[in-house]
Amino acid sequence: MNDLWLVALAGFAASFVDGALGMGFGPTSSSILLSSGLNPAGVSATVNIAKVVTGLASALSHWRFGNIDRRLVARLAIPGGIGALIGVTILTNVDGDRLRPMLAALLLVIGVRILIQFWTMRPRQVGEDEQPTHVRGVEVAGTAGGVTNGLIGAWGPVVTPFLLHRRVTPRLVVGSVNTAEVAVAVVAAGALISSAPTGVDPATVAAMLIGGILAAPVAAWTVRFVPARLLGLLVSGLLLVTNWRELATWMELGASRWIGYIAIVAAVGTAIARPQLQARRLAAQTA
Repeated sequence: MNDLWLVALAGFAASFVDGALGMGFGPTSSSILLSSGLNPAGVSATVNIAKVVTGLASALSHWRFGNIDRRLVARLAIPGGIGALIGVTILTNVDGDRLRPMLAALLLVIGVRILIQFWTMRPRQVGEDEQPTHVRGVEVAGTAGGVTNGLIGAWGPVVTPFLLHRRVTPRLVVGSVNTAEVAVAVVAAGALISSAPTGVDPATVAAMLIGGILAAPVAAWTVRFVPARLLGLLVSGLLLVTNWRELATWMELGASRWIGYIAIVAAVGTAIARPQLQARRLAAQTA
């Protein structure tokens, strides 16, 4: 029973992060389930089943708050479903652990790029009114996100940074990515369940669903009030911490891994505080 409470809490936290930042549910919940001894295919199936229901709740919440661009959802969902089939095929034929370091390294680079982008921007430079209609490469990003979703349940960490890098309005990115994720998760879960026995535990799925559904409206409400620059920096921080952890584990680093964590927190914290520091410096110069 205590384990199920922990899973429910993890589902709440993962769904809140995913609903607010457009990413994080898969990597967070996958780590918990893998540590419990569930096989990789079972983990991916469980996470994607949970994503379907929590994703629907999140999509409805984002629709209610006007955070969805329907054309962007379609451009993500269709290639994402195709990518999910590719990812599931790889997962059922190749050891997924071998792919983790490469994926983590790629996502770490993306996180650094997002951090640099939002570090150098002043708050008024972030295009709150820009629309995703003419953004190029959406289908490619959707396919890549579908592949990683089929492998390790990671959809948002690939798609969200790409759209933010293209300066699409952050709230539309989050809402549309979460909505398209439902279709991708349906394809991935269905393919995994039909391809081989996965060992899905209904109680674990139910606990994750309860926690995730409760978090969805809270996250959708929160994202409307988070400044665009702060949201971008939080996305970069999540990417850096999550994937540094993956790489540090793969390299079997001991206590030295904390140097990386401290550097990430310091970099993101400095970037967040940069406008205030500049304002104080300017005020001191003009005083």
